[in-house]
Amino acid sequence: MTPLSGSMSLLHTGCQISENQPDNGKIALYFHLTWPRVMDAPKTKRCLGHRSPHSRQFQFPVKHMIDQQITVDSPMVREAAVRAIGEDRGPCDITTMVFTPENVQTRGRILVKESGILAGIPIAQRVFIEQDVQLKVYVLAEDGSPLIPGQSVMEISGNLGSILTAERSALNFLQHLSGIATLTARFIEVLQGTKCRILDTRKTTPGLRHLEKYAVRCGGGTNHRYGLYDMFLVKDNHFAAYGAYADRTTLTQAIAKAREFDPDAKIEFEADTLKQVELFAELGIDRILLDNMTLEETASAVRLVNGRCELEASGNMTLDRIRKVADTGVDFISVGALTHSVKALDFSLEILPP
Repeated sequence: MTPLSGSMSLLHTGCQISENQPDNGKIALYFHLTWPRVMDAPKTKRCLGHRSPHSRQFQFPVKHMIDQQITVDSPMVREAAVRAIGEDRGPCDITTMVFTPENVQTRGRILVKESGILAGIPIAQRVFIEQDVQLKVYVLAEDGSPLIPGQSVMEISGNLGSILTAERSALNFLQHLSGIATLTARFIEVLQGTKCRILDTRKTTPGLRHLEKYAVRCGGGTNHRYGLYDMFLVKDNHFAAYGAYADRTTLTQAIAKAREFDPDAKIEFEADTLKQVELFAELGIDRILLDNMTLEETASAVRLVNGRCELEASGNMTLDRIRKVADTGVDFISVGALTHSVKALDFSLEILPP
C-alpha cells in the first residue's frame, strides 16, 4: 500500500484572523482558485463553425477529450476537484478553523455502508490533495471492484482540519460515481447471455460528463458519444428541418457530406417508425436508434435490417424490461437513467483512534 501525497496543488487559500479589520474579531478571508484549461491540448480535428456570415474554421481537440484518462493527475479530475472544494469550502471552513485544534495529526478511513461497485477513487484522492498537499492517501480498493458493507476503500493521514474540510467533497464524488457504476452493473447482469451492450447517454450532470461516463465503464457499461462532436446522431428534430423533403436522395447527399466532413465519426439515425427503419437501413449508415418502439416493433426492425447496420433501442429502459428488449436481437440498449436518476451509494469517513 503506497501512499499518494500531493506534489502539486491547484488550489491555494488563506484564512486568518486580522487585527487590521475595521470590525475587530472578524475573519479576513483570502481565497484564490485556479485550474487548468482542459481545452489547452494538441489540436487533432478541424471543426467548421455553424453557417453564418462569420463562419470560420476552429481547431477542436476531439481525440484529447475522448481519450482523456481518469487518473488522479488528469486535468479534468484536477479541475473537478478544485471546483468541488471551492464550492464547498469557499474562502474558509469556518467550523474547522474555529473548533479544531491546529496541527493535530490523525488518520481517517472511508468505508462503504452497502454493497455495490466502486468508482471515483482518483477524484476522491485529488480532493484531499488539493485541500492539503501534505496529506497522504492510501488506496485500499480499485475502481470497478465489488464492495461489501463495512469495507474500507481509502485511508488518509495528516492534518485533521484538512481531512475534515475535504471530507464531504470526496464523499460526494464517491457516492455519486459508485451509484452510477452499481446501477450499470445491475443492467449488465440482467443482459448476461445476450450479445446486447448497455450504453449511457448525454443525460449527464453538467460539468461531470467524463467522470460519469467513466463510472459507467467501471460498472461494465459502454460509452455512447461523449458530446456533439464525436458522432453524427440525426434525431427527429433534425429531420424536421427537411420537412417533406427528407427523401432517399436528400438523405444520401447528407450522408455523403457527413462522411466527407468527418470520415471517422459514426452516423446514426433515429427512427420512430418501421417505415423509417426500412429506408435508413438502405442508406449505408452505421446505426439506427429505435426510439420508444414496442417489443413487437423492435423485433420487426431487427428482421428488416437483417444485420445491415447496428441497432440501438432506447426509451423507458428499466431493469424489468431490458431483457425482453435484448432478446429481440438489438446490438445496444441506451439507458439515460444510468446518470440522470441514479441513487448514491452510501459512504462515510471516520477518524481512527490514535
